[in-house]
Amino acid sequence: MKTICLYFEIHQIIHLKRYRCFDIGTDHYYYDDYENERSISDIAARSYIPALTTLLEMAKENGGAFKVAFSISGVAMEQLEVYAPRVIELLHQLNDTGCCEFLCEPYSHGLSSLANEECFREEVDRMKKKIKQVFGQTPKVFRNSSLIYSNEIGALVASMGFKGMLTEGAKHVLGWKSAHYLYHCAYNPNLKLLLRDFKLSDDISLRFSNSSWSEYPLFADKYMDWIAAFPEEEQVINIFMELGALGIAQPLSSNILSFIKALPACAKERGITFSTPTDIVTKLKSVDQVDVPYPMSWIDEERDISCWLGNVMQREAFNKLYSVAERVHLCDDRRIKQDWDYLQASNNFRFMTTKNTGIWLNRGIYDSPYDAFTNYMNILGDFISRVNALYPIDVDNEELNSLLTTIKNQGIEIETLQKEVDKLKKKAAKKK
Repeated sequence: MKTICLYFEIHQIIHLKRYRCFDIGTDHYYYDDYENERSISDIAARSYIPALTTLLEMAKENGGAFKVAFSISGVAMEQLEVYAPRVIELLHQLNDTGCCEFLCEPYSHGLSSLANEECFREEVDRMKKKIKQVFGQTPKVFRNSSLIYSNEIGALVASMGFKGMLTEGAKHVLGWKSAHYLYHCAYNPNLKLLLRDFKLSDDISLRFSNSSWSEYPLFADKYMDWIAAFPEEEQVINIFMELGALGIAQPLSSNILSFIKALPACAKERGITFSTPTDIVTKLKSVDQVDVPYPMSWIDEERDISCWLGNVMQREAFNKLYSVAERVHLCDDRRIKQDWDYLQASNNFRFMTTKNTGIWLNRGIYDSPYDAFTNYMNILGDFISRVNALYPIDVDNEELNSLLTTIKNQGIEIETLQKEVDKLKKKAAKKK
């Protein structure tokens, strides 16, 4: 029996303001508050709220037959809580139906998995706790920023206790294999991999309203006929996209939500079900490993990381940012920690890309990739000065590593003691 795994990403960038070189050392606030409020309010009204309302109706109308999964970056969560709390309310209502699963991702929606293991672990753990705190779910499946994945990243994610991970069904990785099976990490078979069907996903998120597309107009019954026509042994159809595809990339006037709402009934007619990622990784067996020696993602035709780290400017900014990772990890200054999250966001590096993809890229306030680089480096210069004021450059890495080790050991000890306390509380409760 075929099953569909429908997943949506929710992420919104923090917009940086114009920051000149003469602002360094005098202005420590880097953000365009007006644009941040305007953009999150706009996408909530035009996409998130109507899309989530539709998904909630689908969950209620189809009982437990309809399933959907989300991941939300910590950066997006912060903005939604302030500027669009209705989105969080709708996610709570979806959660209450029992048809919704929340996945974990890096808090910043950044590239720490490519730079610093401790930094990556810390922000993933923080996001995991945030999901538990807000929605009461402990995520069992992970998705990296823009589905970035490699063998090494997979092994790291497995070591953090996750049972499954979402990534791209890239042609250069799969070769003759199909994305419609459950696979596992080449370095750790305990981590199951769900691979995105990029054609079916992009048919909705990129092509749905394109009147020059050969399949236009696309209806739910035709879409389900395509899925039903796959070979019987191909059981897992992973349709992953940004939630903003429903309302922004594909305007509501295109009837995109009517299409989405019709999917469960059309699927049922053809004996096709919906499943959450955890349902799939726990119930199905992996058929083979996927060997990914170099990082891949769901971005651009190449499905690699070149849109963030493909030129000298991007790599310079990336290396400069993560050169202070250990110092930031040590500090307890809330402003620095928050700035660190916002400056890590992958969008900051994508604005600097010089790739000609044929697809228009909204660079916001920036006139060019060079403009984006200059503005970001000015901000980064001030940020690094603030970090170095707390932990001067003459404190070498060996001393920092010693401090980090001490902090890590203390954290492990606290966690062990907390587990012991929880056990004693349970025993005491039973005696009562």
